[in-house]
Amino acid sequence: MWGIGVAVYFAAVTFRTSLGVAGIDAAERFDINASALSSFSILQLLVYAGMQIPVGLLVDRWGTRKVLLLGIVLFTSGQFAFALSESYAMALAARGLLGCGDAMTFISVLRLGSSWFPARRGPLVAQIAALCGMAGNLLTTLVLARVLAAVGWTPTFAGSAVLGVVALVLVLFFLKERPDGAPVPSPAPAPSPDEHGHRHGYVRRQLAAAWREPGTRLGMWVHFTTQFPGMVFLLLWGLPYLVEAQGRTRAEASTLLTLVVLANMAIGLVYGQVIARYHGARTPIALGTVLATAGAWAMVLVWPGRAPLAVLVVLCVVLGACGPGSMIGFDFARPANPPERQGTASGIVNIGGFTASMTTLLAVGVLLDVTGGDYRIAFASVFALQALGVTQILRLRGRAHRRERERVVASRVETVHVPA
Repeated sequence: MWGIGVAVYFAAVTFRTSLGVAGIDAAERFDINASALSSFSILQLLVYAGMQIPVGLLVDRWGTRKVLLLGIVLFTSGQFAFALSESYAMALAARGLLGCGDAMTFISVLRLGSSWFPARRGPLVAQIAALCGMAGNLLTTLVLARVLAAVGWTPTFAGSAVLGVVALVLVLFFLKERPDGAPVPSPAPAPSPDEHGHRHGYVRRQLAAAWREPGTRLGMWVHFTTQFPGMVFLLLWGLPYLVEAQGRTRAEASTLLTLVVLANMAIGLVYGQVIARYHGARTPIALGTVLATAGAWAMVLVWPGRAPLAVLVVLCVVLGACGPGSMIGFDFARPANPPERQGTASGIVNIGGFTASMTTLLAVGVLLDVTGGDYRIAFASVFALQALGVTQILRLRGRAHRRERERVVASRVETVHVPA
């Protein structure tokens, strides 16, 4: 059952990252500059980030199956519309629709995993879900890039939309939200009108309760700081950077993007296993990932001339740790919130990385236009957001850890005093 949810996420990530291997083609097809090209991914991520809290609330209220079905319909329609787009405006609207559907997948998969696996496996289950999603990115870099070069824009994107149809059939006919006999989480209460006739009380209560937890806020900033360098590279700017700034062929660039995905999958398994066994490793791993990413980018950007292949390989391997590092954010929010608030808390965490990605996509596009294509200056924007995120992580980590220890002690005391 969890595998069906992961299959939906696989399709969503395939569609999300499909522009990453088509950036140069999109610029030629729609006759646009770097800023306009980045608008595709910015809008997609803006919609994705903006939908996270509403989706979290919907998952808590409607359950996983209904939200996944709606998401599949939206992201498949967006991918098919993108295939048929002849104008920049139509293509932009299609990416926005895709982002809306994509936003409904990962939080749903996290909720599905918590229903089908014990809590102690949460970190590993979440990392494996992300790993399977990255397999969709692997499909993009290995297959979609070559199909695009062979058959062109419309057949490639329209053909890939078949994945969404398969996902729809799986969820519609086979998905069960929880094992037979498992306790059903308390449903979210229907919003009741306040003295002014408004029905927003439930939303405010859920958001306020989740946000009050330091673990939720720490998780959001961990996600913010770790995810975006790899996301920006894979989603849009990696291929143009490797081809235009580093002089690599498109085949070589696609291979390097594939290396990012493979490193992501391998590192995700390691992170999941380590954190599942040693919960205290979460913050050191997250900060270590940020430090390694900053170091790899600094090495490439200060290298005189074009960087050797070995240096680019190191950069791509390190960028592969960004996705697994961002998953640690959910490992801070999960124990800080009860089951009926997991969707809302996950939505808050998920906003972090996609907000940072969106900001960096815009910054890189604008800086490229302003500097006449200087990728060194454009990618230096990564360091500013990393500095902001690390500051917030260091500020919140003490409070989050103390609160988590208090919960553990309280649960042990409660267990001891439960009558036989």
